[in-house]
Amino acid sequence: MPTLRIALAQVNSTVGDISGNAAAVRRWTREAAGAGAHLVAFPEMMLTGYPIEDLVFRNSFVEASRRALRSLAADLAADGLGEVAVVVGYVDADGPAAISSDAEPGAGRRDASALLHRGEVVATYYKHHLPNYGVFDEDRYFEPGDTLTVVRLGGVDVALTVCEDIWQAGGPFTAARRAGVGLVVNINASPYELNKDDVRLALVRRRAVEAGATVAFVNMVGGQDELVFDGDSMIVSAEGELLARTGQFVEELLVHDLDLPRAVDGPPAPEHGDGMRIGRREIALKTDIPHQRRSGGVAERIEDAAEIWSALVLGLRDYVDKNRFRSVILGLSGGIDSAVVAAIAVDALGPERVVGVSLPSGYSSDHSRDDAADLAKRTGLDYRTEPIQAMVDGFLANMSLSGLAVENLQARVRGVVLMALSNQEGHLVLTTGNKSELAVGYSTLYGDSVGGFNPLKDVPKTMVWQLARWRNTQPGTPPIPENSITKAPSAELRPGQKDSDSLPDYEILDPIIKGYVDRDLGRDELIAAGNDPALVDRTLRMIDLAEYKRRQSAPGTKISGKAFGRDRRLPITNLFREGS
Repeated sequence: MPTLRIALAQVNSTVGDISGNAAAVRRWTREAAGAGAHLVAFPEMMLTGYPIEDLVFRNSFVEASRRALRSLAADLAADGLGEVAVVVGYVDADGPAAISSDAEPGAGRRDASALLHRGEVVATYYKHHLPNYGVFDEDRYFEPGDTLTVVRLGGVDVALTVCEDIWQAGGPFTAARRAGVGLVVNINASPYELNKDDVRLALVRRRAVEAGATVAFVNMVGGQDELVFDGDSMIVSAEGELLARTGQFVEELLVHDLDLPRAVDGPPAPEHGDGMRIGRREIALKTDIPHQRRSGGVAERIEDAAEIWSALVLGLRDYVDKNRFRSVILGLSGGIDSAVVAAIAVDALGPERVVGVSLPSGYSSDHSRDDAADLAKRTGLDYRTEPIQAMVDGFLANMSLSGLAVENLQARVRGVVLMALSNQEGHLVLTTGNKSELAVGYSTLYGDSVGGFNPLKDVPKTMVWQLARWRNTQPGTPPIPENSITKAPSAELRPGQKDSDSLPDYEILDPIIKGYVDRDLGRDELIAAGNDPALVDRTLRMIDLAEYKRRQSAPGTKISGKAFGRDRRLPITNLFREGS
């Protein structure tokens, strides 16, 4: 049996940074060549970054991608890397965009994979299955391919596929069995959500058995706006055995030797409803294997809290760095939410790039100020105090306000101070509201909701506490004061205020939010699950009425199956009510 040394480049690309992404391909290909790899595969749309959204409609962007692909092939050869077969994702086009009046049936923009060798683009493949659910809008952007590209490398037939092709039965993987391939390379930009790694392994096993071939699954790592990609690349044998697997949330080159069946020429097997043509290419590939065999190993899985924390840290770091902010700033109230956001920020950026500001009013308790100062001492961040009571009094001296208006005024003054420091010093403001608060509208527009990014946007309140407790068990000084974890949550905008004055206990509230928001359950289903009818009615009303606030909220890292934002799109003007 021929042996191929495969390298899976689990790397971080940036949307729009085509030259930077191409440079990363050259850098990682050099490392793969140094490890003796015959074939190295990069993630979906590596050259352009993913998702490119409406950039796909710009002819200039698509042409830049196509031009960069050709240049990359030549540059790899000039680097002395031309003997390595390089699989890389990019955006291609064989016709006008679908939104154009000149659009042609069966042609348009393509989510593509190319194989580069000896300075040439020797093969291309167009993604067949186009997801159009959750965060994906690929029917809007791309035309599906109808041909499975099979390249003979070193005596082995290798099929090229892209991301969603592996998530659906039939199509490319059924065609791969018909084509008799020994290896299917699947390049991905598969976003993270909790426990998705468990889903992926079972999925890749099913497709390997379906194709009757080994599957090499390589996934992107890194943050892009609200999405974060966790990697979790793997190789699974034709029998469904896990052969090698990377870690999560880290750039990594997995190198593994595969003994694969030798390609045999002969008439193709009859079609089995996959609806795809087979396109074949062959390239001369040197397949000398050093005496020392390589095994990529299987990285251990990490626990749920570590997984979520890693996603939040990576999502924030890449948002800050890729948008070229030098630092972040947030209000430190002494409460659990701001404490967790501060700890995430310090882990992501280092304490020297994080500014925490205590913004006490006349209602701020001594323990809240002490807890904020304690967190600053534990983490080493830049800590400041900006009292707001005199500013609030200035407003009240000129306006007649009372009750909720005064509470909201305090929150808005804090927002003004944070934005002023942002403008003056160039920090990105982090907002600290959690998913539970965003769901029911428990926030002040242009007050505590102010900011450019929200690390906790998709984190329910009960999970915030879980993450705090987990982070404090890790090596080093526990960053979060125990009092911030154990005390009753409060906005401290009036004497003795607690969240429970306005909301049900979060242990009761969060399951209702998850059922309604994440799972799209209706009123009757939520009540059948054991929830109090009056509480369900109250909660659903709060969620529905808060849509206008969420539409104006900052982006934040997605960690659940359905996050506010790209995942959940509801009209603001909407008179439908559950149970009406």
